[in-house]
Amino acid sequence: MKPFIFIAAIALLVTAPARSQPLVDPNKVAPEYREAAEKRRAEQLRQRECAMKADLEKVLPRDRTAFLNHCLDMMAAKQ
Repeated sequence: MKPFIFIAAIALLVTAPARSQPLVDPNKVAPEYREAAEKRRAEQLRQRECAMKADLEKVLPRDRTAFLNHCLDMMAAKQ
């Protein structure tokens, strides 16, 4: 039983942590989907910016969704 636990512990240490979705690269998609990829990348950048603001302001997890929605609405209103 000890070898199994040892192997499982090593496997957990070696695996990379799960990450959020990578940014979309419009240059790596087919030309017919490039416009949609550019829009998705712009949206991802806005979401990341709002998430960083939430981190800097130390927003509590229970209030984070409301903060992010408000931030995204404010950014949309500026455009």
